[in-house]
Amino acid sequence: MVGHLTSLGVTAVELMPVHQFVQDGVLQSRGLANYWGYNTIGFFAPHNAYAAHGSRGRQVTEFKEMVRTLHAAGLEVILDVVYNHTAEGNEKGPTLSFRGIDNASYYRLVDGDWSHYYDTTGTGNSLLMRHPYVLQLIMDSLRYWVTEMHVDGFRFDLAATLARQFHEVDRLSAFFDLIQQDPVISRVKLIAEPWDVGEGGYQVGNFPPLWSEWNGLYRDAVRDFWRGGEHVLGEFASRLTGSSDLYAHSRRRPRASVNFVTAHDGFTLRDLVSYNDKRNEANGEGNRDGESTNRSWNCGTEGATRDPAVRELRARQQRNFLATLLLSQGIPMLSHGDELGRTQRGNNNAYCQDNETGWVDWRLTGEQRDLLDFTRRLISLRLGHPVLRRRRFFHGETVRRAGQPLPDLVWLLPDAREMTDDDWRRSDAHALGVFLNGDAIAEPGLRGRRLVDDSFLLLFNSHWEPTAFRLPPVSYGERWTALIDTADPEGTPDEAEHKAGTILTVGPRSLVLLSRPSRTQ
Repeated sequence: MVGHLTSLGVTAVELMPVHQFVQDGVLQSRGLANYWGYNTIGFFAPHNAYAAHGSRGRQVTEFKEMVRTLHAAGLEVILDVVYNHTAEGNEKGPTLSFRGIDNASYYRLVDGDWSHYYDTTGTGNSLLMRHPYVLQLIMDSLRYWVTEMHVDGFRFDLAATLARQFHEVDRLSAFFDLIQQDPVISRVKLIAEPWDVGEGGYQVGNFPPLWSEWNGLYRDAVRDFWRGGEHVLGEFASRLTGSSDLYAHSRRRPRASVNFVTAHDGFTLRDLVSYNDKRNEANGEGNRDGESTNRSWNCGTEGATRDPAVRELRARQQRNFLATLLLSQGIPMLSHGDELGRTQRGNNNAYCQDNETGWVDWRLTGEQRDLLDFTRRLISLRLGHPVLRRRRFFHGETVRRAGQPLPDLVWLLPDAREMTDDDWRRSDAHALGVFLNGDAIAEPGLRGRRLVDDSFLLLFNSHWEPTAFRLPPVSYGERWTALIDTADPEGTPDEAEHKAGTILTVGPRSLVLLSRPSRTQ
């Protein structure tokens, strides 16, 4: 696994819950198991079943060994932590720990009816985030995993519940105050899943400084664009450039946006382009569980198919999603197995599938190996070019260096004219270009030196027909070299140069990335 991750080029691993959890009785009665671990009962212990076979009791030692191994390979370790609820469930659930110690102090109860739980998590209970002992429990646990287990950060499951000091979500709650002033936790990576299932629970963009967020609006906009949605260009452009509309108002920067197209919860990338509808019958809930609105598109045929045209389109769509993700400003999050074209056969809620549905099959087809190689090249390209991962937002600022003055970013129509307000509002617009000026990076590099990079031109076409793009005039660059073309089965275009002002045809539902060297190097 370490070899796979390092060859891929990722820099951090976000582990799903590793805290001690218990199995759900209802799942066991169906012959299933809690595979994801979002059922915590012990916030200070690695799950005992994750220890190597025959070594129960060594899970702490083994966890530390794992962290040391990943650190030695240059990989950070981020834990997905579930402090919003526990495995004790609602009033019908088992009494395992907190309920028996002090039910009214640990759990949020319904006002006027303390026999029932006020639940904003969908799991039966929610921890009482205004009680000092609950806050102490969470802070002590976080410090333990940093100081003793040496992890590098946390992703907080259903973090909106942690912000509910009372009933409403409050970005100034005691929990955030404790995090902000803590000398240990304030220095690690803090990532929020910025929603829960309670009223007013969708809080993307509303977490305070120090925090990054899973950007659900990014996921939705990118899915809508590549399935050919209408009135999506403006939203897509905002998400592609780091979502300044969500984060700049609180003085956060592009790193506040954790961009993702897929996650553990929902379709895999391959299933996103293969299914219009979820297939969760194996979970034993009559296909009622899991999200029903997925913004997915099956490319014309539902599920597995041997039709070569459909298979080619699905492969291209996967390349489109991966290229968009890794060429966007912000922090890209790649769901495990998407680089391999992993499928769950349409199950979008595989939390209880500890079997072939939820596992990764490492016996790769030629198509899967091509996708893996494509992902590696994208990550390498991103790592090698600071203009693709700016630390500050674009501001449209013009620089005067080596030739004609150019803004740091320009949005272009296929005919190379700059986009106008009317162009953004067109419902039938499915193509646009964006110029990223490598000579106009605002932030300094190492040791305060000015950053200079190549400039890039991204051409997006989500239309079902080819689109002719005129390359911008010579003031943007005399010659451009294509680096990525998702219409190619391997994503690799020829290396021919394209002159300014010439026509370049971008295939249906595809993306082309071109570059030119910096003028100031």
